[in-house]
Amino acid sequence: MKQITTTGQLDTSDRDDAPPLTPEFFDHARFRVGGKEVGREQWAAAVREKLGKQRVSIMLDTAIIEFFKSKAGERGYQTLINQALHDVMRGDQMESILRRVIREELSHT
Repeated sequence: MKQITTTGQLDTSDRDDAPPLTPEFFDHARFRVGGKEVGREQWAAAVREKLGKQRVSIMLDTAIIEFFKSKAGERGYQTLINQALHDVMRGDQMESILRRVIREELSHT
C-alpha cells in the first residue's frame, strides 16, 4: 500500500514486492461488504462511501490540468486538485473564525 508522508510525499522506504493488481485480478475477485458477498459495483459504491469521495465530471482550464500534472509526480494530479480544494475550504473557515474572534474582541473594548 502506498503511504503518503506528512509532507505529502510518497513514502518509498517500504516498497512492496507484490505484483501490481491488474484488471484480470479483479475479474476473478470475490467482493465482500460487511462479510456479505456482493457484486463489484456494490463493493465499489461501499468503498466510495467509506472514503467519502464522489466521482464528478468537471471542465477545467487546460493550464490548470497541466500545472497539477507537472506537480503531481506519482501521487496523481486529481489528488493534488482535491488537496488544493481542501486548502481553500480550510482557508475560508480560518478567515471566518478570525473575523468572528476579532468582532468579539472589539465588542469587549
